[in-house]
Amino acid sequence: MLEELKKEVYEANMLLPKYGLVTFTWGNVSGVDREKKLFVIKPSGVEYEKLTPEDMVVVDFDGNKVEGRYNPSSDTATHAVLYSQFDDIGGVVHTHSAWATSWAQAGRSIPCYGTTHADYFYGSVPCLRVLTKEEMDEGYEKNTGVLIADYFKDKDHNAVQGVLCKNHGPFCWGKNAEDAVHTAVVLEEVAKMAARTETVNPRVEPTPQHLQDKHYYRKHGENAYYGQR
Repeated sequence: MLEELKKEVYEANMLLPKYGLVTFTWGNVSGVDREKKLFVIKPSGVEYEKLTPEDMVVVDFDGNKVEGRYNPSSDTATHAVLYSQFDDIGGVVHTHSAWATSWAQAGRSIPCYGTTHADYFYGSVPCLRVLTKEEMDEGYEKNTGVLIADYFKDKDHNAVQGVLCKNHGPFCWGKNAEDAVHTAVVLEEVAKMAARTETVNPRVEPTPQHLQDKHYYRKHGENAYYGQR
């Protein structure tokens, strides 16, 4: 079932150690089949070097396992909520990458300090609140997804394709699994550069809005002109 998607999701998961986004098994990528209302995700706690495409787990939008010899990622319920609420995304990734997670542990959104950030994220990358004990007891992973989705109810989730969950780490999404990983790689670099920027100049101010607009909209939207058509 979904053999091609399993291969795509496997390959996307293999990009996490390649780009230094995971230590041990601290991360997961998924990809969705909208027609079947199913998605494929990395199994929980299995070392990356031991994974094969056949090890990827098929689950439904309620987080129930449909196919696979392993249990799906412990973050499956978060992915399920994001697919249900963001009906135009095709991939989700969660990591504990060091720089982005450092901002999450500090409880700080990542300000836009330069054009690298502005090329990908329109404004700050938000750091969301910690779930209450009641929310955690009710369903930690599901309510993490609900928290993210609720934040974007009146915002464009495609203009900022990632968030930091306070004291936890980043979640990113994209048009497919590989694209979501691309966003996660960029987020990690942006987080690193922002931290270093504040070290060099603790009084730094965010990039002027007109420069942010220029760089974001030259890559996104109807009048984008970056790259090849």
